[in-house]
Parts: sequence; structure tokens; C-alpha cells
Amino acid sequence: MLKKLSVFVVVVALLAGCATNTTHENTKKGAGIGALVGAVSGAIIGYKNDRTGGMLSGALVGAAAGGAIGAGAGAYMDKQQTEFEQQLANEQAQHQIEIERQQNEILKLTMNSEVSFDSNSATIKSTFHSPLNKIADIMNRYPRTQIVVVGHTDSVGSEQYNLDLSLRRANAVAEYLMLRGIDRQRLGTEGRGELEPIATNDTESGRAQNRRVEVFVVPDGDIQ
Repeated sequence: MLKKLSVFVVVVALLAGCATNTTHENTKKGAGIGALVGAVSGAIIGYKNDRTGGMLSGALVGAAAGGAIGAGAGAYMDKQQTEFEQQLANEQAQHQIEIERQQNEILKLTMNSEVSFDSNSATIKSTFHSPLNKIADIMNRYPRTQIVVVGHTDSVGSEQYNLDLSLRRANAVAEYLMLRGIDRQRLGTEGRGELEPIATNDTESGRAQNRRVEVFVVPDGDIQ
């Protein structure tokens, strides 16, 4: 595990003094769900959401610019993305899941609230089991990736409550993936609460878009 994380830790140290801080000082992190929270999750979550899927900033983008990602990572992630798109085609057609390719060969899977969790609940819906099973099966076939699960909420309720709820949802997804055979050392979680909306919170449809779970799939830096 130390070997897998070393490239990210080095990059974090090098860029810590110059990366723009786009996170919130009170953000809750999922301690106990793998060592990725400190190294990989902190790098991934420094992104700014937009309609095209977000601009990642921080250490992982710096690593890409510095050539830290192995030349084979692109092909490795191409194959994994193809499997996700094939296995989750029905969920994508129903707008339940979005699959996007981010900078630095990272894959981002976004699951909306209709398929994932009931309102004010961190209990995974039964309808969420099937897509999560598919996701876990694919991830088990691609062990050279790390996984960070990020929970988001709308702005209803207090900011602290929403941070806690979003983290509980992220942890619930991570724990389910572990039950499906994913090594806990590959998993990190992050609760972002209401801090990063992708739509207005002034309408029900906007709030529904903001209630989501994102799964970032990050290639190991030394894939050749």
C-alpha cells in the first residue's frame, strides 16, 4: 500500500504550498475506510464542479503535468471505462448514473438520489444494489486503481448535519463495496455536504441534482 501511495504523497508535499484551497475547513473525512483519505482523497476533492464534470485541481493534476502517471494508465483506464459503460448502460439511459473521464485518467461515476438513498437516510436503497454490484465486480477486475467515494447533499438542514449525512452515505457505499470483495486499503471516503452544488438549491429539481454520490476511480501512478 505504501508503494501505491508514495507518488501521491510526494506530489502532495511538493504542491502543498502552491495549490489553491477549494475545500472547506470543516469538511469531514471518513477516517477508518482505508489510508486513501489523507493522500488521494485530499487531492481529488480539490476540484470545482461544473456542467462538464468538474475541473480537478491540486496534487493529482500536478502529478499529471509532471508525468507521474505511468504511460500505461490511459489504456488501463480505457478498458475499465468501457466495462463500466457496457455494464451500466441501462442505468445511464435512465439518467441514474453518469460516467465521466477526468484529468489524470481518473474516472468519475455519479449516482443520483433517485437510485442511491432516500431523503435524510444513509441506508442504501435496494435499487442501488444492482449497480453497486456491477461496479464492484469491475473494480475487482482492475486492482491497480484506488477508489474515493464522495457524498453530497442539498442545502436543506444545517451545514454540519449535511456534512455528517454525506459522510455516512459515502461510508455506506464504501462498506458495501468491501462486502463485495473490494480491499479496504483501496477505499477512501469524503463527506462534502452542501458545499459543492451542481445546481440551484432553490428548486426541488435542483436539490435533487445536488443530492448525489460520486465515486472517483484513480489509477496507480506506476502503471506501465
